[in-house]
Amino acid sequence: VMGNSSEFQKAVKLVIDTVSFDKDSTVQVFEATIRVLGSLLSAHIIITDTKQPFGDMTIKDYDNELLHMAHDLAVRLLPAFENTKTGIPYPRVNLKRGVPPDSNNETCTAGAGSLLVEFGILSRLLGDSTFEWVARRAVKALWSLRSNNTGLLGNVVNIQTGHWVGKQSGLGAGSDSFYEYLLKSYILFGEQEDLEMFNDAYRNIQNHLRRGREACNEGEGDPPLYVNVNMFTGQLMNTWIDSLQAFFPGLQVLIGDVEDAICLHAFYYAIWKRYGALPERYNWQLQAPDVPFYPLRPELVESTYLLYQATKNPFYLHVGMDILHSLENYTKAKCGYATLHHVVEKTKEDRMESFFLSETCKYLYLLFDEDNPVHKSGNKYMFTTEGHIVSVDERFRNSLWQDIFSGEDDRAEKVKSNELKAVNFSSNCNRVPDERRYLLPLKSNYMRQIDRMVGLI
Repeated sequence: VMGNSSEFQKAVKLVIDTVSFDKDSTVQVFEATIRVLGSLLSAHIIITDTKQPFGDMTIKDYDNELLHMAHDLAVRLLPAFENTKTGIPYPRVNLKRGVPPDSNNETCTAGAGSLLVEFGILSRLLGDSTFEWVARRAVKALWSLRSNNTGLLGNVVNIQTGHWVGKQSGLGAGSDSFYEYLLKSYILFGEQEDLEMFNDAYRNIQNHLRRGREACNEGEGDPPLYVNVNMFTGQLMNTWIDSLQAFFPGLQVLIGDVEDAICLHAFYYAIWKRYGALPERYNWQLQAPDVPFYPLRPELVESTYLLYQATKNPFYLHVGMDILHSLENYTKAKCGYATLHHVVEKTKEDRMESFFLSETCKYLYLLFDEDNPVHKSGNKYMFTTEGHIVSVDERFRNSLWQDIFSGEDDRAEKVKSNELKAVNFSSNCNRVPDERRYLLPLKSNYMRQIDRMVGLI
């Protein structure tokens, strides 16, 4: 995204020359997929793009090495999907030996149900439906286990019995990217089933997780907040929210629910204003951090970037500057940027997660770079849950997996490849929904709300 072709080419060659997955190493299937598999696929797509919008990112004598590496890694992850009675994968796999004999039978909803974008891209690039099929089977298995009463899913499930070990339903850790990938799979692949599942899930989230007044800046009651509830009853389970939930306003932007996104974003920014970071867990009843560390997470930045793209309101540039100054003042270290051990005391840990570069820095850079090719593409690109850029184009919209699910209900008529339309949905993040509603009054209303929230928390 910075147009630095020489460094991109150097990094690609370094990976091709030195990286091997033939190692006796046990990895998390989810993290290996979204961080490693996703990055290999994204780089391959950028290298092979005939238009080269970011500058000359081609590699001399490139022979699809990154795609072959992605295939090799995915094959090594496939044993996680075997020998499970539900089709939901094991959480960990050894790259040489398969599933460890002492492997845990419990996995989280996000970890098992957020593999479809990367596995689907790989399948469609290779013309091999295996990878998309196992990922889609896992999503369908989780979906079939949702509560008959509320339509909600829990956060931890037994992959052999289908029993919900964790009955908490929320938008944060253990659940977040499951919902994100239902929508993004539809955007990328155009499968109507994915959109139907997302719309159903979103309605249930609004019905059971949302608390507070109905409107964002009007009416009586508290500002809107999404809480953690029991998946079977819809009853409140605890009084904390976690920082991962800050991704949700960005997802709401993608479906066109901009007003609710504005309000929820305000809540998280109010917490950031107080501490100069987001604590991993914040107790909204005690008005204090429950888990006080901040590992440089990107979710608030991501939502800020997407809200700016949707509204073009300069307030979000102000938010971005605020976040940038906090990172510079509190997290900068000699050799990079450090996790905050405690958001109040500002003590540091010797740790910098890969998502800081892949997402936090990338979304901040894009927020301020109005003329970036990403913004000039006519919304040709989508970001994976780990911030990797993937082009939305025709080659990903030819289904390979349907024949494997033969015998199931007939699919709805395919959405045309040049259409991504649904109720209240638009993938056009550069669209200004209505300047009269968002651009002019937002800053004063928003700042008053931030000031009120900071006072409350």
